Formats: sequence, C-alpha cells, structure tokens
Amino acid sequence: SCKLFFSNDPVKIVKAKGQYMYDEDGRQYLDCINNVAHVGHCHPDIVKAAHEQNQLLNTNSRYLHDNLVDYAERLSKTLPEKLCIFYFLNSGSEANDLALRLARQYTKHEDVIVLDHAYHGHLTSLIDISPYKFRNLEGQKEWVHVAPVPDTYRGLYREDHEDSVTAYADEVKNIIERAHKRGRKIAAFFVESLPSVGGQIIPPAGYFQKVAQHVHKAGAVFIADEIQVGFGRVGKHFWAFQLQGEDFIPDIVTMGKPIGNGHPLACVATTKEIAEAFAATGVEYFNTFGGNPVSCAIGLAVLDVIEKEHLQAHATEVGNFLMKLLKEQQTKHPIIGDVRGCGLFIGVDLIKDQAERTPAPAEAEYLITRLKEEYILLSTDGPGRNVLKFKPPMCFNMEDAKFVVETMDKILT
Repeated sequence: SCKLFFSNDPVKIVKAKGQYMYDEDGRQYLDCINNVAHVGHCHPDIVKAAHEQNQLLNTNSRYLHDNLVDYAERLSKTLPEKLCIFYFLNSGSEANDLALRLARQYTKHEDVIVLDHAYHGHLTSLIDISPYKFRNLEGQKEWVHVAPVPDTYRGLYREDHEDSVTAYADEVKNIIERAHKRGRKIAAFFVESLPSVGGQIIPPAGYFQKVAQHVHKAGAVFIADEIQVGFGRVGKHFWAFQLQGEDFIPDIVTMGKPIGNGHPLACVATTKEIAEAFAATGVEYFNTFGGNPVSCAIGLAVLDVIEKEHLQAHATEVGNFLMKLLKEQQTKHPIIGDVRGCGLFIGVDLIKDQAERTPAPAEAEYLITRLKEEYILLSTDGPGRNVLKFKPPMCFNMEDAKFVVETMDKILT
C-alpha cells in the first residue's frame, strides 16, 4: 500500500543537502516538493543541535528541562498572544488528533466541518475528517460536514463573483443551520490555512473571519492546520492564517513537518480556556517523545536558521520571481490555466481547455515524469491530479527557479 514517487522508474536517494538530493550514482536532483526539510536537507546547524543534545540527554518530558520551556517561549513569540499553551508531539497527525480532542472537550460537541478534498492525517480520527481519503474508504460519517473549497479559479464561486468571500462563508453557515435542525452540534471548523492536497488553494482574504463568526456563534472553535504551510513558507507572514488579516486569530493551531526539518516533531498551540477545559477532565495528557530535549533543541535550531538566513524574506523574493516566470509561461502555453500561490507555496493548474477549465491529469503526470528525467523532482495534487505543486525547501533560489521554468518551457513546447 506504500506508493513510491515515479513508481515505474523509482529514484534511490542516498544523500541530500540544501535543496538538492543525490541518487546512488551521484546524480543531483533539484527538490521542489520537500516541505519537510524546511530550511534545507541536512542543514549543518540542525544536525549539530541534534548531535550535541543527543550526547547529553534524551528523555521524556516528566522531568524539567530548559529546552522545552525555551522552545515554547520562542514559538509563542511568533503567534498571537492568546495562543499561549503548547502541547508537543511527534507528527502532524498526532497534532490534529489532539486538536480534535481539545475542541470536543471544550465545546462538549462532536461534529466537525471540513473543506472538500481536505487531508488532515492518517489516524482513524483524521481519515474520518479527510474527504480526500474517506471518499475512497468507508464514506462520510454522520458527524462530519463538508463545505466547498474557497477556490476562486475552479470552485463554486469564481473570480467573477461579486462577493465570493461571503458566498463561501455562507456555505458554512448553511451547513451549521442544517446540522442544528437535525439536532447536531458543531465542535470545530477544521481547515488547512492554505488547502494543499485540495490543489494549492489560496482562500480569499476575509473568508476565515466570516467563517469564524458563524463557527463561534454555533459554540464551536476554529482550528487552523499549518502543518504544510507554516514557519514562514508564505514569506510575508510566519503563519499562513495571517494572510487573512491581523483581525483573524484561530482558537487552535497545529504544526508538523517543517517544525523539525525532518525530525519527528509537532505541536498544538491553543488558548488557556481550551487547555483548562481539557485538563479539567482529570485525565492526564502524556506523550513519551513529545517535547523531549533533542526534539526541542532541533526545533530551536530551525527557528534560529529561519531568522539567521532571513528565509521569510527569501521565500517572498524567490516566490515572487518564480510566480512571475510561471505567469509568463501561462501566456505562452494554453495548457496552464492558473498560477496561484504565496511565497514558496505555488500551484500550477493544468487544463485541457480554457473555457471549461477541464483538469489535465495525464499531461500533468507526463510533465512531472519528464522533469524527473531532467533531474527535477516535482509532484501533482488537487482533486483532478492536475495541479503541479511547488513546496521546495526554503533555500530554493533564483537560479533553481529559472532552471525549473526553462525546463518546463522546453517540455511543454
């Protein structure tokens, strides 16, 4: 059941550094998809921090240790003030599962609203709230409600709609009203700040604020899943939910993947009120490896590198340049229907025809296969498997952007 990249001709990777990966013959591949090695594969500062702490101590968080406190404090400086309680875990799936428990305990409700095509993790609880997965498995549970993706290119309300923000938010409001009529109560609206598996979507600004109003009125909480898009990837902000505007603050934020640069580390940040309701059960929360000294040393090192190497500003600069090059390709090649993104989170939507915007999955598959032959690793996503997704390590640079787009141009031509 494990699917390899390029399964017809898989790549054996034995080494990696920065934004490059190397196969057993020493061939160099440009990595455009690995958002886990956030600040670059095998970054020396991260390796050093792990090694030094490993030589001193690695144990669970039942003992006092400065790394845990220092790390929570550093993370809190990146978030709005009310998100001041931190739970450390090993993976994004664990973080999202805990977020679900927190929401249910705090609200005393069960139901969850998610966006169509969403993916929130591989635990049973998360498969249940991931339409991307459950549509191919047991189907939709009665406590799960699916709202349309706020996609202004291919969605229900497009760029020509007079007020797509309100229209998409009203879809959530209608779901809540229908659920209430059936005697259901909503615990949470669970959303990726930028839907990734859904097709690299950038929700229109103001959508989260309007949804949050409906959600809070229903006694539910707003959970922002930042597992793929946090830690400065969007460039102008540290967190992708901040793209919505300063007046928006989620009740719970989940983090994974880039937080540890490849080391298994994750986090849930929430408010005192939610944390206190969770603690009031009297059932302790414990995670053997969550918040161990080595994980926290690595987490601190990742934050140091983002700061020291100005990776947020770098993501903005390189992302804007890459978007510009891709948009030039869009005018040249009619197969490119849309180029969307922010910082180093970019989607290229391939289509069969301009009027209908019909997805072009076979062409997308062909393109990424040909790119691999040119030593560029890229992948596809979206409901139609036709969106090329760019989520490279944050050290991806201008030269890399030029190389990818020139190669794409050659293949498309």
